[in-house]
Amino acid sequence: MSRRRIFRKQQLKFMVLNLVAFTIIFSIFGIIIFSQVQNTLFSKTDEELIVFKNKMLAENLFWETKPHPPNKEFERNGAPKEKQRPNPRIIVLHWNKDGEIVNQGEIGTLLYENYLLDFKLDEKVLDTITNITINEQYHFRYLLFEDSNDNDDIAYTQLLMNTDAEQTIIHNFGKLIMICSLIFIILSISASYILSKKMMQPIIAAWNKQAEFVENASHELRTPLTVIQNKLELLLRTPQEKIADKFESIALSLSETRRLSKLTSNLLTLARADSAETQLVLESFQFDDFVQKVSEPYIEIAESQDKHFWLSLNSKININADKERLHQLLVILLDNALKYTNEHDSIGVKTYIEDLKIVVEVTDTGIGIKEENLQNIFERFYREDKARSRETGGVGLGLSIAQWIVEKHHGTISVLKNQQKGTTFIVKFPK
Repeated sequence: MSRRRIFRKQQLKFMVLNLVAFTIIFSIFGIIIFSQVQNTLFSKTDEELIVFKNKMLAENLFWETKPHPPNKEFERNGAPKEKQRPNPRIIVLHWNKDGEIVNQGEIGTLLYENYLLDFKLDEKVLDTITNITINEQYHFRYLLFEDSNDNDDIAYTQLLMNTDAEQTIIHNFGKLIMICSLIFIILSISASYILSKKMMQPIIAAWNKQAEFVENASHELRTPLTVIQNKLELLLRTPQEKIADKFESIALSLSETRRLSKLTSNLLTLARADSAETQLVLESFQFDDFVQKVSEPYIEIAESQDKHFWLSLNSKININADKERLHQLLVILLDNALKYTNEHDSIGVKTYIEDLKIVVEVTDTGIGIKEENLQNIFERFYREDKARSRETGGVGLGLSIAQWIVEKHHGTISVLKNQQKGTTFIVKFPK
């Protein structure tokens, strides 16, 4: 399967997952909102039914089938006391034991004959607020309860409240939810596509980086292995020769072996850096003394190569860091300085305190780096002059490791081109 097809398949998977997640979230949100609106609309209706029932029971507001003058109650001052008037939205039905409506005259002949003539009593829903539709058109919520009055003609009382307005609101709100859902699905598809592309970018970058890393590593490993193999095969062809006669082949094989060992070590360091496996071992030590000690062998090497090595150590402070990693960092920078300088060139190390940070500068007056290549030198396997790097044994991993060491110590590393010639590396560590 091609790389492009793999990426497309993974992007499609991300897109589907995002779309499903968006849809589930919006569906749950819509159901919750719809339920809350429905409950809020009917809560007032249910409250009115219950309040009306309680008032009827408390004040004995039961209409009998035969009209008669109501018993009047009086206030303390002798004035007639008016009973609570019924809610105009509520229809009161009285049922006898045979399931017949007994207050037809009170509810009106027109209402009864047109809507309630075929209405049946359901005794299974006593004291429960229930929905009902009359003539498949009008919606009601009703409360049915047993009559506690002494009137033998009334067995049950039923309170009906019309909910057409509430049902219309719920219906319209449901349509609105559906329309919003369709719009949201369309927007979710677009958003999922965009997000899937964004999610694929680091994966593609990591894939390309890994592929490039493997390709470059394979190339760098193949070269010394090929040299060693050729030299060993040459030795096998002449088993009678003395070691002194094959000194050049043996020395070259050893050189390539050392180069191969260093390359393997660097690759292992970077692999551990990528996996966050390597942990720093922090300890406190005097920074200038440490730099002085690491630089001493390079002072002798520089003198043997007719180069000038100078030190200017002015930090005079302790640092809490991984001593082994900082030693590796300075070795990388000093090795590069020696590799890319010629006779009579200058190499220097300077330390000082700036903005509450420990700063170390490694400067040389060597061949320098082109302005357009400064931003690339910390990339793995990057070499400005591949032919020259091959001669000096470089593979372009040292500065990548140096950058990782500095970042692990929460510092920064940068490179500047000297005004005259050469390069300056500036490393800053927090105190």
